[in-house]
Amino acid sequence: MVKKPLTKTAEFIIFGILNTRMDLPMDAKHKYLSLKKGYEGEVKFNSLTEKLGCECFILNGLLLKIHDTKFQIDSMIISQPKILMNEVKNFEGEYYYENEKFYSINGTERKDPLIQLQRSSSLLRQLLQSLGLYIPIEPWVVHINPEFTLYQAPRHEPIILPTKVNSYLRNLDTIPSRLTGKHEKLADKLISLHIEEPPYPRLPPYDYHRMRKGVTCALCHSFLIFVRGHKCVCSECGHEELVEAAVLRCVEELRLLFPEMKITTNAVLDWCQVFESRKRISRILGKNFKIIGDRRWALYE
Repeated sequence: MVKKPLTKTAEFIIFGILNTRMDLPMDAKHKYLSLKKGYEGEVKFNSLTEKLGCECFILNGLLLKIHDTKFQIDSMIISQPKILMNEVKNFEGEYYYENEKFYSINGTERKDPLIQLQRSSSLLRQLLQSLGLYIPIEPWVVHINPEFTLYQAPRHEPIILPTKVNSYLRNLDTIPSRLTGKHEKLADKLISLHIEEPPYPRLPPYDYHRMRKGVTCALCHSFLIFVRGHKCVCSECGHEELVEAAVLRCVEELRLLFPEMKITTNAVLDWCQVFESRKRISRILGKNFKIIGDRRWALYE
């Protein structure tokens, strides 16, 4: 049972908006692509864990803290006998281990997922102990990408290679597990301790006036959008979206990018560009947000 579904972080969402509406600096572009790749890997692994038939609670995308130290858990599976902690990696290409170090095939040393796993499992153990809980933890690095190859993999380390992911999950289904109220309280407690970090200190600088305006396609992110009746239609891929949904999506972009901005009809019209009817925008905003003020001075919260 999925107790905490995987969701996109605010940082990832904002990076995606910025990537669509401006030319990101190279380091920020790499950061966005790394976030995107990692999220896609977690989505793929979660689509498999959701099919587990055994009694378990699944918690995805946890960010926790113990002694002022934060740590992330991509996928946690709480069963009766133990907690399985999965560090999901979506690496692509050839890698190898040598002298207890992790390298890409061109010889560049990379951050070792096993060290990340050791750190996060130790911190989780400390957190559970601080809660008076002493349930066994079984940590794994799960390589989910079928295009990943690992040479000289250490045989006795907790590594799940792409060819072993399905058998790893099938094996979980064979382990007897009967959850109790204590397991649910543990899951709820960990969810309550999850941290939502403000993303803004880690974002590249951006400015409203230098950003590309317009409604983007919810599917392919193209700006080639035209309005037909009650729908926005993408000329690039043909995707259709209700005008109201597109407007609300644009309002959410403004709120994420510029949290201090006052949401007004004019602000939304300027951001969206493709809508000509001020009355239509006002009606959508009035339906979905609290109105403060009157007529041309109206704000929406």
